[in-house]
Amino acid sequence: MKEISTRDAIVEAAISLFNQKGYHGTSIRDIAGLAKVNTANISYYFNGKQGLLEYCYMNFFETYLELLEQVYLQSCNPTEKLKKLVDSIITYQCKNPQLTRFILREVTIDSQVVREIMSTYYVKERYIFTQILEKGIEKKEFRKQSISYSIIQLKGLLSMPFIHSFYVTEVLHIFLNEDYFKRKYSEEIHRWIHDVVCMNENELSIIP
Repeated sequence: MKEISTRDAIVEAAISLFNQKGYHGTSIRDIAGLAKVNTANISYYFNGKQGLLEYCYMNFFETYLELLEQVYLQSCNPTEKLKKLVDSIITYQCKNPQLTRFILREVTIDSQVVREIMSTYYVKERYIFTQILEKGIEKKEFRKQSISYSIIQLKGLLSMPFIHSFYVTEVLHIFLNEDYFKRKYSEEIHRWIHDVVCMNENELSIIP
């Protein structure tokens, strides 16, 4: 139990400091001080700050992809599957707002680690989004549309409140940790799916 709590304390301290000061602005001593551990513990568990960063990436994306795959394998129509995917992602990100903000911000910076993430985790994510959208078009639930541009729009909706959490909280007075936000924002993305992605009744009526 002590080893687990020490590891968790280091990770929580790192995520908090990386958000406040950035990765490069945070020292091992800063992390150890906030976590109330010896600096040697960070080397022991993570082999230094870079290893800790890579652990944060892996921890975020492994869980994220597992959630996507669970929804993708469910037997439901493409519309429901896309909505369930949105619900799972929003719920996960709301449970981990600081980690989500840090990861989404860091992957905008070109580095070897980020390139590896793009070629592994994000390629898998793209595959799942693409399969659901293509199946929806094939079944005539979704409009014919650019898959890539639809993914851009969806990714923007899913990430914006978390990347810009300070703006969302301080200017819009919306709090990401509240159940109301999770429920309301999922509903708003569902509305986008219905209005933009899905075919409406008029369009369906003229299909031969």
